Amino acid sequence: MITIIMAEDHQMLIDGVKSFYEYDEEISIIDTANNGDELVKLVTLKQPKLVITDIRMPVMDGIQATKAIKKKFPHIYILAMTMFDQPDAIKQMIDAGATGYILKNSGIKMLSKAIFAVTKGETFFDPNVAFNFMNDYIDDNVTVGESQNIILSNREKEILQLIADGKTSKEISENLFIAKTTVDTHRKNMIRKLNLANGNELIKHAIETKYKF
Repeated sequence: MITIIMAEDHQMLIDGVKSFYEYDEEISIIDTANNGDELVKLVTLKQPKLVITDIRMPVMDGIQATKAIKKKFPHIYILAMTMFDQPDAIKQMIDAGATGYILKNSGIKMLSKAIFAVTKGETFFDPNVAFNFMNDYIDDNVTVGESQNIILSNREKEILQLIADGKTSKEISENLFIAKTTVDTHRKNMIRKLNLANGNELIKHAIETKYKF
């Protein structure tokens, strides 16, 4: 069972997440907090497997709370759930000790995916966060294409593989639990990065490099 304490200053969001996982057999929200100071106290008392925290909160923000928790309990995983997608905010949370970062508008399926990934010891970053930040700070989330020497994000590599399998943008979005518009944006970014002319050339490239990543 993945035990979780969630910190969020909007009670409606807390209630929604708690309600979704109320009868889940693998995930349990054991307590909640409305500010960072309260979060640290609850974590000290109950020591969950995972903490989900917002960044901007009263009394103590999520960055300071994360630092305090990781200093006392380095084994506890931290997942940031916020509206901020700016590189500086992401970097501050990573430096504080978070290994996951998800945007609040990504939906509950993405949250579940993040929870399972982070508690397995993996890093998880919302596909909608800035690609430039991924290149600068998250080495294990980027892959260099052998033939092109072009840096593709882990998500782009994943989408490229699905394109090679003949998947449409709609099918890819359903497979990866992301919006179709996000898939289309990744397609456009890959066409630009790989210096391709159009979507047909991207499909051809995907098929040709399917087993090279």
